[in-house]
Amino acid sequence: MPDTPLEAQQRIAELRAQMDELDCQLVKLLNERAAIALDIRTLKPDANLGLYDPKREEEIFANLARCNEGPLYAENLREIYEAILHVMKELRG
Repeated sequence: MPDTPLEAQQRIAELRAQMDELDCQLVKLLNERAAIALDIRTLKPDANLGLYDPKREEEIFANLARCNEGPLYAENLREIYEAILHVMKELRG
């Protein structure tokens, strides 16, 4: 633990810089995911599949829960991914 307010402020600045870097990585990964989602969307008609697949969404949520090591709860991840999947459905490629 920091001994002084200044040390605490410096540590906060360091942690925020790490968080900013992680946010950039998340944006990159979300854009990669979006590109793949658009590729899948273009293939679905040829595979005689509908655009929305609730079973696949449940598979995604189960996979998230399986690979989650915390501190987020499975419910937290589901809520986050519900928003992500909603956005992905709205994408125009």
